[in-house]
Amino acid sequence: MFISNAYAEGAAPVQGGGFMDFLPLIVLVVVFYFLILRPQSKRAKEHKAMVEALQRGDEIVTMGGEVGSVTKVYEQYVGVEIAENIEVTLQKSAIQLVLPKGTIKSIK
Repeated sequence: MFISNAYAEGAAPVQGGGFMDFLPLIVLVVVFYFLILRPQSKRAKEHKAMVEALQRGDEIVTMGGEVGSVTKVYEQYVGVEIAENIEVTLQKSAIQLVLPKGTIKSIK
């Protein structure tokens, strides 16, 4: 009440910068979107399209590194033959990539 604010000589109190105060934050969000979120969603769409296009006879590699041939396709799962007379059932999301036809024979 009795104490007044001490300002530098000839200086006025600082007013809010408005938009300029938030500019670094906005730039950070834009950079985060283009470097992280956009490529991740693009990869997710590509993986979903690949998994939906699976059919019997496709040769695949799983997330665990197993190579096999698709024998059955279910809604959420696939049957994969990883060796002669050895078939496992995997979730479709565990498939990493689809190989070109004939790759398994060239590996063996």
